Amino acid sequence: MFRYTKLTALREVLIWIVALIGLLPFYFLINTALKSDKEAFTTSAVAPTTSLDFGAFIEVLTTGGRDSIPMAILNSAIITAGAIAGLVLFGSVAAYVITRRTRAWTNVTFYLVLIAIILPAQLGTVPLYIGARTVGLTGNALGMILLWIGILLPLSVFLYASFFRGLTTEYEEAAVIDGASPTQAFFRVVLPLMAPATGTVAILAGLIVWNDFFNSLIFLGGSTTQTLPVAMYTYVGGLVSAWNKIFAVVIISMIPILIFYMAAQKKFIQGFAGGLKG
Repeated sequence: MFRYTKLTALREVLIWIVALIGLLPFYFLINTALKSDKEAFTTSAVAPTTSLDFGAFIEVLTTGGRDSIPMAILNSAIITAGAIAGLVLFGSVAAYVITRRTRAWTNVTFYLVLIAIILPAQLGTVPLYIGARTVGLTGNALGMILLWIGILLPLSVFLYASFFRGLTTEYEEAAVIDGASPTQAFFRVVLPLMAPATGTVAILAGLIVWNDFFNSLIFLGGSTTQTLPVAMYTYVGGLVSAWNKIFAVVIISMIPILIFYMAAQKKFIQGFAGGLKG
């Protein structure tokens, strides 16, 4: 029988205090973004806004040019979605072959994948840029998608391989007996069972690609295809101390990835727990 004791009450109070402390930066962020230009300059960040002013958000979303925030959000979304799709497709297929084949080269390949995860991707920036520029893959979304697939493919293979090793072969064998080809068995039976792994790959890769600044600055520099972090850097750099507009940009940049995370968090948690229940 559960008993509500003084110790339980103390724990709840401590949890609420920790939660409020964690939410304090979001209060400063939202409170300042909803202030007018005059109020943002003259009042403290702690002081609550006297009136809800969405002028900062409207100005941020309606500013055009090469560093347009809405266009940057669209570019980031296209690159992130394309990279995730490629990582799920190629990562799952490669991991399936590595885990289901018993030949010696599969173990060697898996260890090479582990080494690729450990090595920093920045070591190959110069040759990657030269190669991408040679074939015309700099300054466009396709080049960034292929770049991220190459960089994050070892991580995708590793995550999928960990799940495939815990999945019995009975599922695909039953599908093959029922007349399905190996390819059909994989895409119609095995891959749906990998939903927790897919969610984990999608969220981890999505966060990395969406928040990337370095690679986007190098491979998209000087082009009209700017991603959100680079556009934010340029846009905020011109605002100096207009904190309401700066915080409005930050909030706008957070919303898409928060929506994506909330939609896939169940599979993400299942993936870390190692479960295969969908």
